[in-house]
Amino acid sequence: MADLAEVRGLAERLISHHLPGQGWQFGFDRARRRGGVCIYQTRRIQLSRALAEVWAIEQCEQVVLHEIAHALAGAAAGHGVRWRAQADRIGCRRETLSDGGVAERDAPIVGVCPNGHQFFRYRMPSGPRTCSRCHRGFDLRYQITWARR
Repeated sequence: MADLAEVRGLAERLISHHLPGQGWQFGFDRARRRGGVCIYQTRRIQLSRALAEVWAIEQCEQVVLHEIAHALAGAAAGHGVRWRAQADRIGCRRETLSDGGVAERDAPIVGVCPNGHQFFRYRMPSGPRTCSRCHRGFDLRYQITWARR
């Protein structure tokens, strides 16, 4: 588990190294379903505080590098060739990270399919959902039942 002050220091060093003099800043946010975000309009890279608290410092570093690669590649690049080239250049491993169990621990909404698969949400779904593990498409035989904890 990473110390938030250590994560902030690391992120600020990485941003000043890879994006010198461009006005980019770092901050934590309240996100729980994604690790980080690159906000082009305000030149801000944000990391989920909840996930940073459960991840190792190396995982936090990779998320910050992922977002720096977005800043370098530009808003239109997405995760395409230009973004991948920037990510490789700065040492981002381009790996998918899990949420560290934050959703399972904190999400107020729990869904269960007829076969017992669980799903966690922060808001109640607006319409019917079916289990993607039981069937690839929408099939009401596998409808998820949602409840508040």
